[in-house]
Amino acid sequence: MNGAKFSLVRFQRMCDTAVLLPPYSTHLRASSSGGKVNFVGKTGNFWARFRVRAGYPVAAIYLILASPTLRWMAIGAVIAAFGLMTRAAAAGHLRKDQQLATTGPYSRTRNPLYLGSALLAAGFIVAGHSLWAGVLVAVYFALFYFGAIRGEETRLRERFGVEFEAYAARVPPFFPSLAADEKEAAPAKEGTSGPFSWAQYRRNREYQALIGTLAGLGVLWLRMWFRARFGY
Repeated sequence: MNGAKFSLVRFQRMCDTAVLLPPYSTHLRASSSGGKVNFVGKTGNFWARFRVRAGYPVAAIYLILASPTLRWMAIGAVIAAFGLMTRAAAAGHLRKDQQLATTGPYSRTRNPLYLGSALLAAGFIVAGHSLWAGVLVAVYFALFYFGAIRGEETRLRERFGVEFEAYAARVPPFFPSLAADEKEAAPAKEGTSGPFSWAQYRRNREYQALIGTLAGLGVLWLRMWFRARFGY
């Protein structure tokens, strides 16, 4: 029973990673050991704690309201694939606890992982083929992302100071800039993130987003089969 409970919790967290709030989206991870300052305040803990608690009923209601079809699931899967690629590209440049990420997708938007999750959420909204299920996911996503992004940028300002202020002045917070910044064309300086790394992708456990997305689409397929078989 304990093993089954552990598996269910781990499965839900992977689905959260894919659709809702990515647990590895921050530029840095807080630490309270060795006398280091803990940059995760009460606000950040609030959004992280209640994201998971609210995620269970949101996922359950979404599945009840969803009326997926093969056509809409295919379209949603394509949108979700763009989200996965965006998150993967960002994860390969993110070196938490070490550097402020400014290269790769971070040169276009300060929150590429959140942007990727937004595309994933949009993919599942489309795949669910239900107005009310889509509204539910969109409201949940917008509510928690707004607080999460604000809390994270506050921590980044505290951690990196002038460096982050200069970065924020030239890069938009969410929607990517299409114009390349000449400063980002130069080689990465010491203390800033470097080129994409598959090792970083694995270290950030971004593969969980892929697993969670496939699992979520599998559950939607079962929902479609259930509706076709039993009429609801």
